[in-house]
Amino acid sequence: MPGSLTTLIESNLRRAGRLLMDADAVLIGAGAGMSVDSGLPDYRGTRGFWTAYPAFAGRTYAEIAGPTLMQDKPEQAWAFFGHCFELYRKTPPHVGYFKLRETLEQLGKEYFVFTSNIDGFFRRSDYLCSSIYEVHGSINRLQCRRGLDCGSHTWSAEDLYIEVDLEQMLATSPLPRCIKCEDFARPNVLLFGDRHWVPHAVIKEENLYEAWLAKLRAEGKQIVSIELGAGQAVPTVRIECQRRSRNLIRVNPYEFEAAPHCVSLPLNALEAIEQIVAAVKDLMAEK
Repeated sequence: MPGSLTTLIESNLRRAGRLLMDADAVLIGAGAGMSVDSGLPDYRGTRGFWTAYPAFAGRTYAEIAGPTLMQDKPEQAWAFFGHCFELYRKTPPHVGYFKLRETLEQLGKEYFVFTSNIDGFFRRSDYLCSSIYEVHGSINRLQCRRGLDCGSHTWSAEDLYIEVDLEQMLATSPLPRCIKCEDFARPNVLLFGDRHWVPHAVIKEENLYEAWLAKLRAEGKQIVSIELGAGQAVPTVRIECQRRSRNLIRVNPYEFEAAPHCVSLPLNALEAIEQIVAAVKDLMAEK
């Protein structure tokens, strides 16, 4: 890494640490890059998806993780989601999740998590459940594949296990069934082009998030956004972090460009968190 870039990153890490220390509240925006540092597959582009699932070569991630396959060939769709279930369960959240939460708690900062990730890692890292907005849903809940045509009910996927033939990418055990109509169940996540998603659990989280924002506005408090591993391909997290705060810390090893007044860090999420936490400790020691 060129010396000038290293110096810039070090300067921006201190700026990021200072922003967190001076913040009234912190919005944590997390995209896929936050999960990847735990060892989960990177589906960036078709090659990343095909590397993780060779049996799906020639087919796009959007095609596999879409409602049509779940309707037409549920044993194929559940091969993918069943494998995801086990992978997410066996993979622990990386230490950055814990370090970030612990640092914000030590600083006495209010926070809210806004994430497009469906893996539930923030909940497993002991963030306040009432302060997490999983905008695309959670793989840890199930719903009927008929969606609202069946009803608004969702239920826990805690005991779910799907046997998968990884060579053919087919589910070989009985597929989960709806607790109401006994049609096939599916994960309660927003799929690509999805008209069958049941959004009620997410709407409750959204209401808590909007109430948090309204409270901060009423109290005249300022938010600092820290955006972790959120790309432009699905820009939900980037847009929200920019929308809610002029004080933005953008962490992304590839798409790190940000406005001049923002803090840009071309680092992986885990590396950036560890170095920001270290910068906070140094700044506190200088007081």
